[in-house]
Amino acid sequence: MASTTQEIQTPPGRRPRPRSTARAGDRIFLGLSRGSGILLLVIMASIAVFLTYRAAIAISKDEGNFLTTFDWNPAGDPPVFGIAVLLFGTVVSSVIAMAIAVPVAVGIALFISHYAPRKLAGPIAYVIDLLAAVPSIVYGIWGALVLVPYLEGLNLWLDQFFGWTYVFEKTEIGVARSLFTVGILLAIMILPIVTSVSREVFLQVPRMNEEAALALGATRWEVIRLSVLPFGRSGVISASMLGLGRALGETMAVATVLSPNFLISLHVLNPGGGTFAQNIAAKFGEADAFGRDALIASGLVLFVLTLLVNGAARLIIARRKEYSGANA
Repeated sequence: MASTTQEIQTPPGRRPRPRSTARAGDRIFLGLSRGSGILLLVIMASIAVFLTYRAAIAISKDEGNFLTTFDWNPAGDPPVFGIAVLLFGTVVSSVIAMAIAVPVAVGIALFISHYAPRKLAGPIAYVIDLLAAVPSIVYGIWGALVLVPYLEGLNLWLDQFFGWTYVFEKTEIGVARSLFTVGILLAIMILPIVTSVSREVFLQVPRMNEEAALALGATRWEVIRLSVLPFGRSGVISASMLGLGRALGETMAVATVLSPNFLISLHVLNPGGGTFAQNIAAKFGEADAFGRDALIASGLVLFVLTLLVNGAARLIIARRKEYSGANA
């Protein structure tokens, strides 16, 4: 048996390759992989150093409180600007987007992977993937021309029946260029990303787990609740963080839809608000040298916020991993 195996591995007339030659490819691949990882860390460090250096110039000249001032006037003498409004608008619009998009995306992913017939699942998955490739400016134009006018009726309905919550109380007259509208638009934009990744995760669930649950008399919903969702929880969290990353940094679509102002209000239906990316895109071209440093300082806050969100997501995934079945 040993001789037969040796004959299969080394055909007659062919000399076996030296061990050093066989390992050369492994060493090259290891070097390329390691170099790619180091290059990524260098790029991230370079971005952080650049943002910190330029932000420090602006913060050193700021006469107000960098985080709590509600005014934005870098061109003034003395310059006064604050990040509170931009931070509030970015977080609120992203939370609204996640609250709408994630449940819908998980439902679509479960339908495609476990409910829809194969002939129907393919076209639906293709359309979902296609939506992810639509440029953000197209979403912005659609939002400004279609979404904003038609949301006014929804805003009035929310104000009538849920105005007692204070959040959905509409106290100002104006079109629906609000953080709520931005949140809905961002939800539509991140929906394909969360759906596609969640669908692929649900398709990786071991078939034996589902068949075992069915053999024990579980219904289709119980199979999904007891086998599919626990296995795919980490993947859904990762997909949600990818969507949140796009929502936090979206620029053109938000700038097209939002009517910005520097007011913090929990009335999300009122026109106004602002986000980091929208403010940078709107004011970077006309800003002077110090104004650009101030905008870069706001970009640094967004950079740190994104790192914190992704770090928290990694911690959640690490804690949930042992229950997902991924290590089995």
